[in-house]
Amino acid sequence: MTGQRGSRTILLSGVGGDSHSVGLIILNRALKSAGFTVDFMSTQNSTSDICARAGDLRADAVLISNMDGHAPYYLRDLPDMRALHDVEQDTIWYLGGHPSLTGDEAAVAELCGLGFQRVFLGYTEPAHVISCLDEDLAARPAGTTMGPARHAARRRVPAPPAPAQQSLEAQRELVLSQWATGHQARNLEENARICAQRGSLSAAQATADRVGRTLIHPRTGVSGLQEQIDLFDALRTTGAEVLSLQIDSLTRNNQHEQVELLLKESTARLDSFHGLNGFPLVNHGVTAGRHITSLFSAIPFQVRHSTRDPRLLAEITYASGITAYEGGALTYNLPYYRDYSPRESIQRWRYVDQLTGLYHRRFGVVIDREFFGVLTATLVPACVAASACVLEALLAAEAGVKSVSLGYAEQGNRAQDIGAIHALRRVGRHYLDRRGHEDVAVFAVFHQYMAAFPADEEKARAVLHGSAVTARLSGASRLMLKTMVESSRIPSAQQNADSLVLVRSALDAQEAPPVPAEAAAEEELIVRETCAIIDAVLALDAPDLGERVAMAVDRGIFDIPFSPNIWNAGRAVPVRDTTGAVRFADPGAIPLPDDVRQFHRDAVRRRLRRDGGDVNALLQHDVLRTARGDFEEWPLKD
Repeated sequence: MTGQRGSRTILLSGVGGDSHSVGLIILNRALKSAGFTVDFMSTQNSTSDICARAGDLRADAVLISNMDGHAPYYLRDLPDMRALHDVEQDTIWYLGGHPSLTGDEAAVAELCGLGFQRVFLGYTEPAHVISCLDEDLAARPAGTTMGPARHAARRRVPAPPAPAQQSLEAQRELVLSQWATGHQARNLEENARICAQRGSLSAAQATADRVGRTLIHPRTGVSGLQEQIDLFDALRTTGAEVLSLQIDSLTRNNQHEQVELLLKESTARLDSFHGLNGFPLVNHGVTAGRHITSLFSAIPFQVRHSTRDPRLLAEITYASGITAYEGGALTYNLPYYRDYSPRESIQRWRYVDQLTGLYHRRFGVVIDREFFGVLTATLVPACVAASACVLEALLAAEAGVKSVSLGYAEQGNRAQDIGAIHALRRVGRHYLDRRGHEDVAVFAVFHQYMAAFPADEEKARAVLHGSAVTARLSGASRLMLKTMVESSRIPSAQQNADSLVLVRSALDAQEAPPVPAEAAAEEELIVRETCAIIDAVLALDAPDLGERVAMAVDRGIFDIPFSPNIWNAGRAVPVRDTTGAVRFADPGAIPLPDDVRQFHRDAVRRRLRRDGGDVNALLQHDVLRTARGDFEEWPLKD
């Protein structure tokens, strides 16, 4: 069958609002390496678009990925769309990722009923997908491709002009009218009074830094109000020091009408499962948000999301008494959206930062803004994460924000991860002070490993424990918790609690291993790399910082590996070196000093000499390694 793969055309696509791109990019590489002709549509496609392309191509197989669990919603009209677009009857259809929130036999049967020959739940090896294709395509005559394969993820387009700037007041009525609950957030004075009665994340982090304690922050988001309250109560009892509302995927794409339909359907069925993978705060509204925060008023809350238009969600967040809001123009755009321009994103996030600044300027309320330096989570070079966070912090500070949390995702080399947290604090403080923002508080957030987790629970426990030790040694203000079932499902209250207890035991142990001697050198390297990027951005000839940031994306000065966004250059290629640290196989146009570029080249050459193959082979191995459980202990020791 291997010799026939070149005559087979595979259509590969992500569906709906789901933003996860790394697995698709790796599968695309693997399919091409195996000899297939691949038409890669990237992420966030409609069912109609996928079927239209499949019909035009006469594709032999269509492979669809969904990672947010909403596949039954996104693909509900698949049979009709296949008929409408004359997709060949014998085309093979696969669905993979995490397409179901429940992952049970009934869900698989429902998805197969839409026309899929195979449904893969959870992590699946590319080699297994290829083997299944060989088997299933053996009896199918090769199709006739109607056009050349496209590569939407890397299509470069002219940079659009920046949208016209409007004042906060001019935008506010329009923003609040986006959904029916918006009017509940109109009274800023009342909102500020509620915020002042609730726990402050900025104050809690400042206290933690003074006493040398790392706060534990579990991610939680379920769709029902009472279910969310019950989950928070269980986590408070276990010792959670920060609580968060993780927002569902439909709200992240501003699909409030669809959320409302799902909530009504669930009410009619008299069940508590709404088919959502998080808490729909906009639909529940300010009254529900205030009720939640009043029950846990001593604990600071944060809203975590990745909303395309974050303005209404921010309004309702602050009106609910929640004193921290995550995300920014780079970190909640380029890793998540295929066709969302940085200039439009910057304008929308300016509103959030101006609103945050207004609460402080008018009422003295400090609301923390966290920036998701995790980005695509997989093999993210520390300098890319750090420069994203610092640029976001500078934009926020210009708007009057007084507290920023800079996020970094563990990559698995302890010396590099410790150095990254130290560098993040240093560089953030340096540039804020340099631009006149000495009164802005800076905190560092350590995210436990954010890429694909091992399915084996003992391996997952090893990651959680080893990661917590690294966070402790780094002195991070806060640790974002993962769980032992990360690879397979949304965790239950008990699974969250068990993971929290394990991580707290590692953070509070009487003895800890020494900080690796290499951490200091890694810190200095990351500081140099990050400063080179930020200095290059600040030196661009543009009227304001927002336009300089957008220009940096246009020119590849800022470049996120594995991003699906069409404005992201996509030239930077990371791999691990022989110690497990993340290096650049190719930095693209990222402006690293010449000696630093040579350092990365030498590190990658040593890895190639040791392991053989080429950069593509190393990249696939490194992306999949942890999910495979291909390690003896954590952090990685190569």
